[in-house]
Amino acid sequence: MRTLTTIALILLIVGGLNWLAVGAAQTDLVALLFGGQDSPLARIVYVLVGISALIVLFALPRLVSDHRDHLGVPPVHRP
Repeated sequence: MRTLTTIALILLIVGGLNWLAVGAAQTDLVALLFGGQDSPLARIVYVLVGISALIVLFALPRLVSDHRDHLGVPPVHRP
């Protein structure tokens, strides 16, 4: 599971950098590299980035908990 989350985080960073390029320079790097937004390869990358966002979203509580444990922060108990 940790490997899947790591891959998802990497793809999410790639997607975020692509959105940065779209917003700052009006350049879709994924489309540029894979032959346009409608090309099958670009669509696969877009779908993988979206799936990665869902994976990270559902893994977030565990990631935060692991980070808190690593820092030695006591857990938060809620009623």
